[in-house]
Amino acid sequence: MTGMVARGARGRRAGWLRTTTAMAVLFAAGGAAQAQAQGTGTGGAVVLDPVTVGASAPSASPVEGYVAKRTTSATKTDTPLQDVPQSITVVPESLIKDQAMQSLSDVVRYIPGISPGQGEGNRDQLTIRGQSTTADFFVDGVRDDVQYYRDLYNVDRVEALKGSNAMIFGRGGGGGVINRVIKEADGRTIRNFSATGGSFNTKRATGDVGQAITPDFAVRLNGVVENSDSYRDYVGLERYGINPTLTYTPTDSTKIRLGYEFFRDDRTADRGIPSFRGAPLETRESTFFGNPDLSNARVNAHAVDGLIEHEFNSSITIRDRFRYANYDKFYQNIFAGAVNAAGTQDSLAAYNNSTKRENLFNQTDLIFKANTGSVKHTVVTGLEVGRQKTDSFRNTGYFGRAGSTATSVLVPVSNPLYFGPVTFRQSATDANATSTTTTVSGYVQDQIELTEQWQLIGGVRVERFDIDFDNRRNGQSLDRQDTLVSPRVGVVYKPVQPLSFYASYSVSYLPSSGDQFTSLTSTTVNLEPEKFQNYEIGAKYEILPNLALTAALFQLERTNTSAPDPVNPGLVVQTGKQRTRGFEVGIAGNITERWQIAGGYALQDAEIVNRTSAAAAGATVPLVPRQTFSLWNKYQFTDTWGAGLGVIHQSKTYAAVDNTVTLPSFTRFDAAVYANVTENVKAQLNVQNLFDAKYFSTANSNNNITPGAPRTFLVTLNTSF
Repeated sequence: MTGMVARGARGRRAGWLRTTTAMAVLFAAGGAAQAQAQGTGTGGAVVLDPVTVGASAPSASPVEGYVAKRTTSATKTDTPLQDVPQSITVVPESLIKDQAMQSLSDVVRYIPGISPGQGEGNRDQLTIRGQSTTADFFVDGVRDDVQYYRDLYNVDRVEALKGSNAMIFGRGGGGGVINRVIKEADGRTIRNFSATGGSFNTKRATGDVGQAITPDFAVRLNGVVENSDSYRDYVGLERYGINPTLTYTPTDSTKIRLGYEFFRDDRTADRGIPSFRGAPLETRESTFFGNPDLSNARVNAHAVDGLIEHEFNSSITIRDRFRYANYDKFYQNIFAGAVNAAGTQDSLAAYNNSTKRENLFNQTDLIFKANTGSVKHTVVTGLEVGRQKTDSFRNTGYFGRAGSTATSVLVPVSNPLYFGPVTFRQSATDANATSTTTTVSGYVQDQIELTEQWQLIGGVRVERFDIDFDNRRNGQSLDRQDTLVSPRVGVVYKPVQPLSFYASYSVSYLPSSGDQFTSLTSTTVNLEPEKFQNYEIGAKYEILPNLALTAALFQLERTNTSAPDPVNPGLVVQTGKQRTRGFEVGIAGNITERWQIAGGYALQDAEIVNRTSAAAAGATVPLVPRQTFSLWNKYQFTDTWGAGLGVIHQSKTYAAVDNTVTLPSFTRFDAAVYANVTENVKAQLNVQNLFDAKYFSTANSNNNITPGAPRTFLVTLNTSF
């Protein structure tokens, strides 16, 4: 035990040194940018007027406070949200900052219809309308699908587009997608820095510096550095990222944007606690099961993003967007398994996994407007090509002396830490493989304005998806090709300007190699893609100019899932079916000039309709609470003082699809106090889990359950100049 604590202390001291160095670099970069903006030498200061950079930029920001007005992600055109026949929730930077959110799990607590997953303590994982996903993540509309934890330091807003989305985003996206819109160099003079500290040794700093260098050229730099511990024993994280972007507008009709991001996340892989007799094990919320010294997850991500957009005239625009990303991911964990019948011992298991992936995607869109009589058309036609190459390698952990064949070890529940010998080597079934996927998609969409009250939208994507899989273990090479046809149709009716009703139908497909496309077998190579069909009706109402209310009623069906052949259980048939029915409502914006709110409610019923390989008919899909509710209020009492109060409620849910372990319902309150210390300095105190409720936030399986954090204090100092 003493040795373990010493190792942890050395790691924290070394981590804090790296963090301090990175903070100094980040703030030095901000100071250098400021000096450049102010000018040096005998020529005096050089001050440039603020400029707006971007071809075809809308006249107003798409976000005002907590409410979003427009989107380009849902239709590939600049469209008011009221005119999009789809449920969309936008979480803007202002709400992220007000609540001191630091992860996508924090964000989706305020998005109805989406639940966070544990992701084995090494990745973002969400359940969207009953569909678990580790891959439906995008950056500015381009795929970002490797399994890792994403940060919010460079995010302008997070968009959740719910329902099947293949027409816009390509294969996958069965329940919906999460799109991060990244801050861009837009010519504004920006000098924003923040430092956060608080409970569990939290230390985090961010910087955002932007400047117009010339009337045609703008730059921006975002950065983050963090070194924090956790309410969980021996758990901590270090992460840092830097994201410079530049924008060049040689003419009013042309925009060229380029960005690069390096992001590193290094943390303890924490898979929580096991269950006992159908419920989470009774233990301290901080208890770690396994070996924290040998449980870690790290990723190095490099990404280059580019955009070229040219407006030929008011009717024709061409846009090309590309993204190259290189990910190096490794995680290793020693984690909890089943507790024995007496409730005295737990069985630990272990493995590690490395993934190296290169993504290259290019999207070219032609947007043109035309009229046929009194009917107005906005047409998008485009081509997307992509290539992903992935190397994956897995080792099993063996407990005991070298050469041991024991893949588990028992530890007492009263002290479930294990620091005995563990060796990692390949078992007979561990992965050692390379997969290469290539995709070519063509799509066309028409937004039709029949009258001021009636609009139609229709589109289809035809995608050729190829995967080549090489198993280095046995020399087997497999390949499969699928042609996916994904339509979307919708109708919007606006009886009065602030109110719209809509109905829509959309389809997505997921090829048989899983959402990460890293596995193909002699069985799955013969399976057709799974199919997702989303039926939805809804309404969007601007109660006030900056207060939006949305509602949606939906049914999402997942078919073509694998199931055992009832005649010959050794064979697989594709008769499995899953269905999610639900209702959701969201609200965001200003009730008064001083009172902002954001929240939502979802009622969902997600079940296995026909037997699948994982569950019998009638089973409830895990991590889909029957009801979720969230509401955040911020009130500015005076020019100096403001306060926030929020509540998050989740009804009980199952940890796994066998429905044998239940996570109890919970209600958590959060609060905040805001102070404008000076014109350029603001401070805030966030108190998460205000009443110190004991709850279980999510899970990965019956024996990987994450206890919720106790009362947490975070103090943030924001400066801008």
